[in-house]
Amino acid sequence: MDHATSWPVGYGRRILDVTDSTNAEAARIASHLAGPEWIMARSQTAARGRRGRPWVNPEGNFAATLVMRPTESPDRVALRSFVAALALDEALVAATGRAEAFALKWPNDVLLNGGKLAGILLESAGSAGGLSHFAIGIGVNLRAAPDVAEIETGAVRPVSLMSETGIAIGPEDFLDLLAPAYARLEAQFVAYGFTPIRNAWLARAARLGEVITARTSRDSHEGTFETVDEAGNLVLMTARGRQAIPAAEVFF
Repeated sequence: MDHATSWPVGYGRRILDVTDSTNAEAARIASHLAGPEWIMARSQTAARGRRGRPWVNPEGNFAATLVMRPTESPDRVALRSFVAALALDEALVAATGRAEAFALKWPNDVLLNGGKLAGILLESAGSAGGLSHFAIGIGVNLRAAPDVAEIETGAVRPVSLMSETGIAIGPEDFLDLLAPAYARLEAQFVAYGFTPIRNAWLARAARLGEVITARTSRDSHEGTFETVDEAGNLVLMTARGRQAIPAAEVFF
């Protein structure tokens, strides 16, 4: 793919052979950046997922972080997890031509044939008044999925793009699909706000209208997945009425 024509204007591109984690690298370089930058690593020695869990990253899988220095309030900045999920979905459909095979799982996973293909990890630094940097870490099982023994009980089974579709795409080629998709959706988010992003995300949402379980560190909520609200909260209709949940792990 020709980077000169396909790579989005204004975005940096940094490819590393090996690093501890692309999110950690993002934190190290953020203060020196003139604009948003993609950092991709062919190998990570200390990759991590949500809640500090290790993220298994075999060779040939995709591991990258988009680091930026946004000026909006932290709660608005965090809505970019939905921008990233849509961009991931768009890149995967472009790579495979199979739109119906993919779905988006709140808050930030991409499913393929019902299995977990990709995850997004948001990290930021700064104060309530503003962020010094914001990082969107993305992992995609392009080549291989982690062993089922390595995931928590009840979690969605991991799958890989290769095992489910037979399609092989390298990490750098995938980045060349993902970066322009993200840039276009980011521009839409900045210009028109969250509503168009939210509507597009809901159109691709897994288990919308079905009964799901959302678990926080303290509580478990079961109910019908009604929508995602304008703050990005999961909205469930439960036995206790409608509940908006800002952060949780979802189980089907």
